[in-house]
Amino acid sequence: MKPIGRIALGLALAAGLIGGGVWYAKQRTAQNPENRYKLATLEKGDVTQTVSANGTLNPVVLVSVGTQVSGTVKKLYVDFNDKVKKNQPLLELDDALVSAAERQSAANVVNAQAALELALASEARMSALFAQEYVSKQEYDQSRQALKSAQAQLALARAQNDRDRANLNFTVIRSPVDGVVVDRVVDLGQTVAASFQTPTLIKIAQDLSEMRIDTSFAEADIGLIREGQKARFTVDAFPNRNFTGEVQQIRLNPTNTQNVVTYNVRVNVANPEHVLLPGMTAYVNIAVDRREGVLLVPNAALRFKPADAGAKKAENGQKPASTATMGPGMGAGMEGRAPGEKKGKKRDGQSGTVFVLDGGEIRPVSVQIGITDNRNTEVLGGDLKEGERVVIGENSNGSKPPSSVGMRMF
Repeated sequence: MKPIGRIALGLALAAGLIGGGVWYAKQRTAQNPENRYKLATLEKGDVTQTVSANGTLNPVVLVSVGTQVSGTVKKLYVDFNDKVKKNQPLLELDDALVSAAERQSAANVVNAQAALELALASEARMSALFAQEYVSKQEYDQSRQALKSAQAQLALARAQNDRDRANLNFTVIRSPVDGVVVDRVVDLGQTVAASFQTPTLIKIAQDLSEMRIDTSFAEADIGLIREGQKARFTVDAFPNRNFTGEVQQIRLNPTNTQNVVTYNVRVNVANPEHVLLPGMTAYVNIAVDRREGVLLVPNAALRFKPADAGAKKAENGQKPASTATMGPGMGAGMEGRAPGEKKGKKRDGQSGTVFVLDGGEIRPVSVQIGITDNRNTEVLGGDLKEGERVVIGENSNGSKPPSSVGMRMF
């Protein structure tokens, strides 16, 4: 072999050895748990469990002003956002027909009054003649009956006149409360008909400095909510601002929509700045439980399960965790009971499994968990200690164990 060929062969072998060494070093580094996994250090802190729902902001008192008589809107005295006082005129209907009916009934009163005066005179005359036995008892009784009928006719005419006068007054729609006009349904010249139900003309919010949120909470959360609990919420108009309220009432009337049962929870809200408007969508969070100074584990650690976890559990004689019976927020690493716990023993919390970095390896640790804020979960029991590092994920550049699924042959 020529010297040049030998040199080229030597260089190729050296390059191959160097490349293999570099590859082997990279593989060793990738297999290091410090590089392969994302780790988090366990700390103590506070955790607050909340339940959430969407709701709608409404005034505490919203009055729908209607009309008892039909007619055409002749005058409008208020518009949107106008402040009104009690008994202030809001609008006026055309009173031509109602006024004519009132005048007609007033004329009937005068007619009935004249008939009563005639009946009184006739009864007095017949009474004097009957005393002198110039008329019969029957004629005297007929005069008394005519008097009573005239009195009844007068009372009827007066009642009809009172009704027509009231209807005439109803043509001027007045505000029943002090407040702000939030809606005006009718326009000038529009005809409104009060037939079987009273039509709504104007809506008045009595006081916008105090509002309420009507929310719908699922039946799974309603057992945790109590009257007087504090609530926080946001609205789309002010996404970076948090507002506070208080649970006022839990309505006992359930709503069933496609087999989903919800309950209306009313939250009182102070609105001194009048920045919250009726109809806004509120995203409500109610704090139902709180723990202070407890050991916290990230929820990502409870959800994490390495690819070779099943093999490790099989080697240790443990049953792999099932993901079919896990509660909300629990991961694939949850266990049915902690190691050493007797079967059938009842506990207050749920169990889960986290993987702890121990030396150069990770090992599973079963823990008993409590409340969660959807980011961290309270640790009630187990072998975890403050300062330990748990696995919360796997780095994308980490090497994964080879798949056990072989190539499909055709």
